[in-house]
Amino acid sequence: MPSEFELIRRYFTHRARHAVLGVGDDAALVNVRRGCELVVSTDMLLAGRHFLRDADPAQLGHKALAVNLSDLAAMGAFPRWATLALALPRADTRWLAAFSRGFMTLARRFDVDLIGGDTTRGPLNICVQIMGEVPRGTALLRSGARAGDDIWVSGVLGDAALALAALKRRIRLRPAELARCAAKLHRPQPRIALGLALRGVAHSAIDISDGLLADLEHILERSAVAAEIELVALPASSILRRYLDRVAACSALLAGGDDYELCFTASRQARERIARIGQRARIALTRIGRIHAPARGTPRLVVRAADGTALRPVRGGYDHFL
Repeated sequence: MPSEFELIRRYFTHRARHAVLGVGDDAALVNVRRGCELVVSTDMLLAGRHFLRDADPAQLGHKALAVNLSDLAAMGAFPRWATLALALPRADTRWLAAFSRGFMTLARRFDVDLIGGDTTRGPLNICVQIMGEVPRGTALLRSGARAGDDIWVSGVLGDAALALAALKRRIRLRPAELARCAAKLHRPQPRIALGLALRGVAHSAIDISDGLLADLEHILERSAVAAEIELVALPASSILRRYLDRVAACSALLAGGDDYELCFTASRQARERIARIGQRARIALTRIGRIHAPARGTPRLVVRAADGTALRPVRGGYDHFL
């Protein structure tokens, strides 16, 4: 059985193109480009909590990095470096080879250096720290939404959560439908190019990881504003729309999580510019509502049905402790 250091050397030691010193010492050394701020985010994925225990390791390697890249996309940051910590029940070389392949394929796609980390024996747990750069003072924040802003989302929502609901037998999908939705669950695509293009255009942004309602609420809270969104405006795939009369599908659309799309706000005057950004990035961008000033005694976030009535609130999104 290979040792800890042999595992690191074999699967996770790669030439660092953008670091002074990468894997192999007590710590890595990096240079942040002049005029930039360092952007840092960390996500932990735990077997049985964030992914199924029999998850495909290559897909898991992709997702472990993708969810972190999505955080940088929401900040309008350029990804540069990552560290990886793994707790493993055993040194399964076949599993590690596939996981490393999925992780490093995505890392090379976004030119990210893996510059360090750790391994230990224990219940399967994956922790990734991502680091990037953003020109000083230009990062997209949750706190910048303004009354009168449009609310936008990228891509389509709910497919990943719909796939998970099907895997947990809460809804039945046709095999081809499940395969298409499962691709969104297992291989999310971080919207890095979109986040970079939104700098100086969007007033606020967040990535949709815990569900639209929960993540939009974070913007509203940090910005001290309120919002209304229109249910019929929410972008959904033809598969999800086919099942919208089911509670599981409606919940997936509004609060399911695992979308890793961007939700952002911008002034009405930016609509044409945002349309051009979407065209250049080849990503559908959809206006779903508006920001307004908060009013005492009224909900901070209202979802309107097609006839204008306010829908009864559903559980806002994923929470690790509920």
